[in-house]
Amino acid sequence: MCQDTRASRIIIIFKVDYYSFMHQRISTLIFFTLFLFSCGNKHEYSELSAVPIIPQPVYVESGRGVFELTKNSIIYVDSATPEWLTVAEALAEKIRPSTGFAMNILVAQQPTLPGIRLTSVNDPELATEGYHLNITEKLLTVSANTAQGAFRAIQTIRQLLPASIELPSRQDISWRIPAGVIRDFPGYSYRGAMLDIARHFFSVSEVKRFIDLISLYKINYLHLHLSDDQGWRIEIKSWPNLTLHGGKTEVGGGEGGYYTQEQYKEIIKYAQERYITIVPEIDMPGHINSALASYGELNGGTIVPVEGRITNAVNSNTILDGKSKPTELYTGIEVGWSTLRLEKKATFRFVEDVIREISAITPGPYFHIGGDEAQVTKKEDYIQFIDRFRQIVKANKKIMMGWEEIAQAGIDTASIAQFWHSPNYALMAVEKGGKLLMSPAEKAYLDMSYDSTSSFGLHWAAFIEVDSAYSWNPATYIDGISRENIIGIEAPLWSETISNMDEVEYLLFPRLPGYAEIGWSQEKGRSWEEYRVRLGKQERRFKAMKINFYRSKLVPWTN
Repeated sequence: MCQDTRASRIIIIFKVDYYSFMHQRISTLIFFTLFLFSCGNKHEYSELSAVPIIPQPVYVESGRGVFELTKNSIIYVDSATPEWLTVAEALAEKIRPSTGFAMNILVAQQPTLPGIRLTSVNDPELATEGYHLNITEKLLTVSANTAQGAFRAIQTIRQLLPASIELPSRQDISWRIPAGVIRDFPGYSYRGAMLDIARHFFSVSEVKRFIDLISLYKINYLHLHLSDDQGWRIEIKSWPNLTLHGGKTEVGGGEGGYYTQEQYKEIIKYAQERYITIVPEIDMPGHINSALASYGELNGGTIVPVEGRITNAVNSNTILDGKSKPTELYTGIEVGWSTLRLEKKATFRFVEDVIREISAITPGPYFHIGGDEAQVTKKEDYIQFIDRFRQIVKANKKIMMGWEEIAQAGIDTASIAQFWHSPNYALMAVEKGGKLLMSPAEKAYLDMSYDSTSSFGLHWAAFIEVDSAYSWNPATYIDGISRENIIGIEAPLWSETISNMDEVEYLLFPRLPGYAEIGWSQEKGRSWEEYRVRLGKQERRFKAMKINFYRSKLVPWTN
C-alpha cells in the first residue's frame, strides 16, 4: 500500500460531494489516478534541495517547475570530440533500459526539442571535475570544463532521477527532476578505494562491478593491492612463475588466480571510461612471500609463521647463493615475516623488471610500492630499499606512493605516504616535503567489522559503524597536519575474511558513500544527523542495483 503523504493531502482536496452519484464516480476516478501517480513516482521530490544527493553538492538552489524525460527527449552535445560523445553515450546507456526511451544523441549548439544538453565551458572554479547543472522545464543543461566533469554530473543526474533508473528493464513511471541549479566541484583531488586482490583473488568481472559501484559516488582512484604473501596477481612476462606458481592459492587454501597483462589492461580501460585511475601496488620489501615461493634466487632465508607465532626458518644473517630454495606458498593471515634481501644480486633485477612492466601498461601517475610491516627487514636495509624503489619508480615516469613507513627513508616532495596508523610517520613524511593520503585504519579501513555481530571483517583497529566512518575530518585528524599536506582520502578493503562480491559489498556499503562525501563535499555544514537521513534514502537505489548492504540501525532506512 502506498504511504506517500502527498497522495493523502490530494485525496482530501478532491473528496467532494458524496451525495452526488456522478461526483462520487468522478472523485473515485481522480482518487485512483492520483494514488497510482503518487506510488509510481514515490522517489520524486518536490524541490531540488530536497533530493538526497551523495556526495552533497557545493551549491543547490530550487527553482520552479519540473523537468521530465520523455520518449521524445534528446541528448545534445555541442562538442563533437570523441570524449564528449562517449560521455553522452554513457548517459544514454544509463537511461535507456529503465525508461525504454531512445535517447538519441545530436551534435548541436542550440537545442530545438526538450532534453539534456552537455556543453563545454571555461569556468576556472569548476576545474577538471566540477560541473554546473541548470534544470528548467524544457532543458537540463550540464556545463563543465571537461568531459570528466560532465561524467561526474551524470552521477548526480542518476540520483536526481527515481532509483528505478538503475533497473535493467523498462519501468512504467514518470521520470521527473525538480527545476533548479546545482554547482559542484570536489574538495580533494584524490578520492579513492582500495581492493585487496592478493589475500583473495577477484575476477575481472568482479573488479568491474566494484568500479561501477564506486563510480556512482564520484570516487576517482582505485588502488589494486596486486601482491602479498598469499598470492601474486599480475603477470610479469620476464618472471612468469610469479603468477604460474605464486598466484595459484589464497587465504584459506583456495585456488587463487591472476590477471594476464591483457586482462589488467581491460580493467584499466573499463576504469578509464568511468574516469577512475588505477593505482597498482606491489608490496615490497615485506609482504613478499609469493615472490620468494616462485623464485628461490630471491630468497636469502626467511622468517615464517608457525602455529600462530613468528619463527626463524633460516638464520636471518645467512646469505644464500643463487641456488637458494623457494619458500612454501602461504595461505594464512600473519604479517611481517617475509622480506627481500638487499644483498641478493637478483633482487633489484626483479624489482626493476616488475616496476618497468607494470608501469608500461598503467597510464596513471602513481606506482604504489607498499613498504608496510617490513618487520624482519633491517632498518638500514629498509631505508636503502625505499630509496632504490623511489629511483626506479621515477625512472619509469611514475610517482612513488607507499604506506606511511616509507617516511623513514629519503622521500622527496613528489612522494606520497599513505597514512594508516602512525601519526609520527605522517609528520615525518610532511617534514621531508612529502604529501599524505589519509586512510586511518580506525576510521577508513573497510575490512573492519561494523560491530561485534558483523558477519565479516576484523576489528584489530576498531569496530567502525557507519557514523564513525563518516564523522572525521582528514584535515584535522593529526595534530600538526593541515589540508595543504593532504592529497585526499582512500578507503582500503583488505580481503582476509571475504572471498566474493556479496561479502565485498557488505563491507563496502553503506560506508563507502560517506567516505566519498568526506573526499568530495565541503567541510562546512557537514553533520552526521543530516547525512544519515540522506543515506537512508539511498536504500531504494542500493536495492535497484542489487547491492548487498549492511542495514545499520543508526540509519533511518526508507524500505
